[in-house]
Amino acid sequence: MTMEITGARVLLDGLEATNVSLEGDRIAAVGAAAKPAGLTIHAAGCLVLPGIVDSHGDAFERHIMPRPGVSFDLDLALRDADRALLASGITTAFHGVTWSWEPGLRGAENARRLVERIAALQPELGADTRFHMRHETFNLDAEEEIARWLEQGHIGVLAFNDHMEGTLKSQNRPDKIGKMVERTGLSHADFLALVERVYARSGEVPGSVARLAEAARRAGVPIMSHDDATPAMRRSYRELGVTLAEFPINVETAQEAASAGEAIVFGAPNVVRGGSHTGWTSAEEMVRAGLCTILASDYYYPALPLAPFLLADRGAATFPAAWKLVSENPAMALGLTDRGCIAPGLRADLVIVRPEPTPRVVATIAAGRLVHLADPSLLGG
Repeated sequence: MTMEITGARVLLDGLEATNVSLEGDRIAAVGAAAKPAGLTIHAAGCLVLPGIVDSHGDAFERHIMPRPGVSFDLDLALRDADRALLASGITTAFHGVTWSWEPGLRGAENARRLVERIAALQPELGADTRFHMRHETFNLDAEEEIARWLEQGHIGVLAFNDHMEGTLKSQNRPDKIGKMVERTGLSHADFLALVERVYARSGEVPGSVARLAEAARRAGVPIMSHDDATPAMRRSYRELGVTLAEFPINVETAQEAASAGEAIVFGAPNVVRGGSHTGWTSAEEMVRAGLCTILASDYYYPALPLAPFLLADRGAATFPAAWKLVSENPAMALGLTDRGCIAPGLRADLVIVRPEPTPRVVATIAAGRLVHLADPSLLGG
């Protein structure tokens, strides 16, 4: 199918008034159309922007379990999440799902079924949907299976997470530990006994992390470390080939990552809300300091298309630079060289936004298909 988008300002090096032509799943031309279009989108007053690449979207867990202990079928969750992604202009999505040492939502069966259902449903989903494997480093029994999944191409991103310390600290806080217990389906006493058994194997964790990092490198899978707490922690992961720093919790650790030219991920909700909900680093301040190269949806998809506009309005970055945080930069960091910007020959992933009075995604095109349309007037004469 051929498609042409007319009348809009298109984000190239800057915003330029021009047309974009698509053929099949690729961008055919910017400027004059290569051939008559089968479908014309009349986008006067709109911006045409590269499709968003979301490196970390753990809001997906809420599509599976919207309330503690209340689960829904994974196929339903994947389809529902797909509509939400496309409505936010996200054309490439890495669902951040944790496989932990705990049962329930973050247990083995859920992870295994997700691998199976993403592969089965991919042809019908609008967004290019992949698995961001959030591996809890104390989940030692999963090592062999994760290594096999890496080799088989089932994992899009491997992230090392360690929430054991936080779990231990939460044991005497009913508000915190209660939420953890609810999602596992265990009794309070059984959960604490499980924590004790798992923590007893802490000496095995470093070796397991090193082996999985090596397996990911062999498979060509990008690797992240999550919530790096110190520069030394960032350096130790770097020595293992882990070159994406996800949510470093202080400036010094982000500076350590930047000193090595590493990609640094922060959450778009942090920008939209004006700060971290945990009281940690401000993503906007990190952008201003050159210490944030990627924004991810984290726990709220709609924050991702809005954050670049807010950063530009607040003077934290130019708009082209701000949009790169959600498109070109994550694409390059994750090895997706066929997307992230608008140029002939690249994958036709585009988002059309009405910028005023509040930026609003009115259409999304993924791999040359119009997969979301919120303003039917775009198809008028």
